[in-house]
Amino acid sequence: MKTIHLALFGPGKVGSKLLEQLSNSEEHLKKSSGITVKLILVANSSHALLNPNGIKSGWDSGFNEGSQKYSFNDVEEYFRKNEFENLVSIDTTASDEFPQQYFNLVKAGSHIIAANKVANTLSSEFYEELRRELKKNKKNFIYETNVGAGLPIVETLRNLHLSGEKITRIRGVFSGSLSYIFNTYSKEEKEFSKVLEEAGILGYTEPDARIDLSGKDVGRKLLILARELQLKKEFEEVSIQSLIPSQLNGNTTLDDFNSRVTELDEHFQVYKSKQLKDEVLRYIGELNVASGTLEAKLISEPKTSVLGQIEGADNIFEIYTESYKDQPLVIRGAGAGAQVTARGVFGDILKISERLN
Repeated sequence: MKTIHLALFGPGKVGSKLLEQLSNSEEHLKKSSGITVKLILVANSSHALLNPNGIKSGWDSGFNEGSQKYSFNDVEEYFRKNEFENLVSIDTTASDEFPQQYFNLVKAGSHIIAANKVANTLSSEFYEELRRELKKNKKNFIYETNVGAGLPIVETLRNLHLSGEKITRIRGVFSGSLSYIFNTYSKEEKEFSKVLEEAGILGYTEPDARIDLSGKDVGRKLLILARELQLKKEFEEVSIQSLIPSQLNGNTTLDDFNSRVTELDEHFQVYKSKQLKDEVLRYIGELNVASGTLEAKLISEPKTSVLGQIEGADNIFEIYTESYKDQPLVIRGAGAGAQVTARGVFGDILKISERLN
């Protein structure tokens, strides 16, 4: 029986759903894969619950009662003192700062799994330095959920690239929230603000919908895919079309934005009025390898095309290569939500476990 010692940073929607899935699969994992997952740390930005013997199910009530304020030095000391075998730290935070701690986690003996995209979209210098540190310490870094939630995009692309297949272009709908919004807005006679509200209720958008509408999330995913192909690109080089009108961006507060959200209706009606009868709106990401261009933009797409036919909050990726030519490899499926993202992280735990003794 192989034991994986798990430290979870960020017990929010995705993190808590992951712990629920792990708890429900405990016996199945033992029987099917010979794996025991022992949760030895749960931490949010200020408090941590530690138990080297394993935190049992119902961690949330234990967290409320037994967590303590911590510094990252405390975590490093905890890891070193206990010398956990097969230690894996999981980042399900949305923090811009936490990925800076990956170096310390690796030095303290931990592998890394990240649903957080930040580490892979900082500067090339950070990106390469992290990989040098991982290699030096013989640690794994897996982040399949950075693109496409639970869909196998990153690994598929990496395997194609490493096998020598020449990838020429990647195109698709990369954002589950924007997918839902434009799938619905294109085919229904509803105001844009109403569709945006529905997307929020369903949990597809961030509490601040401007984060989704800015297009930056799609831009980050494009950069991650480009770097998997070893293209030397920075986030600033990604051409991103923001969908937020200038009067609702800049210094506007979230409360201001929410109180004036109906101003989006006229803004998006302009796009809709330009659609032909057999077209729909799609916010896509497009990477052209030959020209080295990365674009995130709103387009009109024929209803009958592969991109035009997606529904709900689906993601879809078309991967064009020399072998696939004009018939791209297509990967499509649910691309948003805590459930599928947590399931993707679960898959990353299994991948790491296969590589460990």
